[in-house]
Amino acid sequence: MNTSSTSPAERPSVGFIGLGIMGRSMAGHILAAGHRLNVFNRSRDKADELLARGARWCATPGEVAANSDVIITMVGYPSDVEQIYLGADGIVARAERALLIDMTTSSPELAVRVAEAARARGCRALDAPVSGGDIGARDAKLSIMVGGEQAAFDQALPILKLMGTNVVLQGGPGAGQHTKMCNQIVIASTIMGVSEGLAYARAAGLEPSTVLQSIGGGAAASFQLAVMGGKMIAGDYAPGFYIEHFIKDLGIALAEAQRMRLELPGLALAHRLFDGLAQQGHGRLGTQTLIKHYGG
Repeated sequence: MNTSSTSPAERPSVGFIGLGIMGRSMAGHILAAGHRLNVFNRSRDKADELLARGARWCATPGEVAANSDVIITMVGYPSDVEQIYLGADGIVARAERALLIDMTTSSPELAVRVAEAARARGCRALDAPVSGGDIGARDAKLSIMVGGEQAAFDQALPILKLMGTNVVLQGGPGAGQHTKMCNQIVIASTIMGVSEGLAYARAAGLEPSTVLQSIGGGAAASFQLAVMGGKMIAGDYAPGFYIEHFIKDLGIALAEAQRMRLELPGLALAHRLFDGLAQQGHGRLGTQTLIKHYGG
């Protein structure tokens, strides 16, 4: 499936379900590469820009599946994934020998079930969650963590490379989701550290932006420090990734850790702090809003 050397008519048609903060940009890259694009989103207005560029609207996820060679999903919660894939008129029921790619951060166990159901229908399935937020999606520089069979990965790779620069097969079904849990666990404690470092700087009477200049070039350097730290200092809480979705991710990670009898106190604390912010009405703000817990 070398999309660069084929005509538009020969390229696989792609269905994209879920046109939120990240999904809209991701689908846009696929459309720009010349693929026929079928789209569905619960709120149709989010598809307007893509439709104006030539995408085709479908009334249901099942209709997307029935008209696409490759179906990509980027939705909110595992319950959404289960419904649109395994429902009576869902993707698995309507797809015909298609490649199914779920890029939602979801349950590893659910990813295995979707893969098994797809295989029974003569389809291939990958779990391929991403990291990079709205900026990575916009710039097509996402890190994409993939679980599934090698043949399915090889088939998907040209399309995945339209959305990301770091695309790695981690293992069989569910391995992509487990890798995303590792990613979220690292972010959880890192963003707590950034918040606490900046809270300390303010309490010590330092200028936080000046502190960031020094520590941002040393051993503490990270995306969370440079980008989210800068947003914290500026009081910019616009979402690149919703707190409510991060809580969902951390909840999945906690459940998997408990299942493996693994104690992760940093993860547990981050989950509690972010849940507290959501209880205060901040669930639709970005994860950098954690600084509010520390008086920011």
